Amino acid sequence: MDAQAPTLEEIRAARARIRPWVVETPVWRWRGDEVERACGTQPILKLELFQHAGSFKPRGALCNMLAMSAAELERGVTAVSAGNHAMAVGYAARALGTSAKVVMPKNASPARVAGCRAFGAEVVLVDDVHAAFATVKQIEAAEGRTFVHPFEGKLTATGTATLGLELCEQVAALDAVIVPIGGGGLCGGVAAAVKQLHPEVRIFGVEPEGADTMHRSFRSGKPEGIDKVRTIADSLGAPHAAPYSFALCRRFVEELVLVDDDQLRAAMKLIFRGAKLAVEPAGAAATAALCGPLRDELAGKQVAVIVCGANIDAQGYAQHITS
Repeated sequence: MDAQAPTLEEIRAARARIRPWVVETPVWRWRGDEVERACGTQPILKLELFQHAGSFKPRGALCNMLAMSAAELERGVTAVSAGNHAMAVGYAARALGTSAKVVMPKNASPARVAGCRAFGAEVVLVDDVHAAFATVKQIEAAEGRTFVHPFEGKLTATGTATLGLELCEQVAALDAVIVPIGGGGLCGGVAAAVKQLHPEVRIFGVEPEGADTMHRSFRSGKPEGIDKVRTIADSLGAPHAAPYSFALCRRFVEELVLVDDDQLRAAMKLIFRGAKLAVEPAGAAATAALCGPLRDELAGKQVAVIVCGANIDAQGYAQHITS
């Protein structure tokens, strides 16, 4: 499974293509006694929660959709997602003048469903993420829409790699970057960019215990799946790994770590207190890893953490940080 990683030339070209529709998100050095006690260092936050549609996802969605023919765009696109990718596809479809029909599990956050509809996307609700993938195939066949994958493929990775390129331009020297993993498209793309620019920087991927597809895949040496997503970080709840993103992660990621839901909640609370940011559980995953399994290993190091999204409703957020 040797995947050809996007080259730096391809990543720079992708950034130029998507530039009209994405934000160059800021980085912020998180200083303070509480964060240093919790994390063992003062991390640098890459604030991708400030991206259009509230997460990193428009980068990959736009790269895929800008590669489509005029006829494909005319027929529209479809996608499957617990929310962030669906919102990004809705945003990208509106920006490029086409239509989107997205499939989401019934337990998706009402705020994310509303967010998709606000961008003009038609939303189809199904029982779970496994059923969602099956429904998308039916939509492709019946309506001729093009499927925009939530995490797999070179175009997706090239899009997410623009985030890694930005980070390296914004921060002069890094020892490590911690990246959340759902399907692996974010981690694989960011890692590909960072490692080609700075091979000495260590890349850590973090998964929730209840959606450990990449851990299972690393152990077996091939893409693996799970029967059910069992984590509050639903936007990291990919039902399976896929060949290209798996291969990129295998090539560029030094180590994978797991965090549980209590660690995610604790990180959400810490980010709220110290950075005054209300992030979704997935957006706190990299911080949870730095405060937990990676604390001793990265103490005193120059560490960047990817704050990948903040699409959560007020009630759901309050439940997590007060539990």
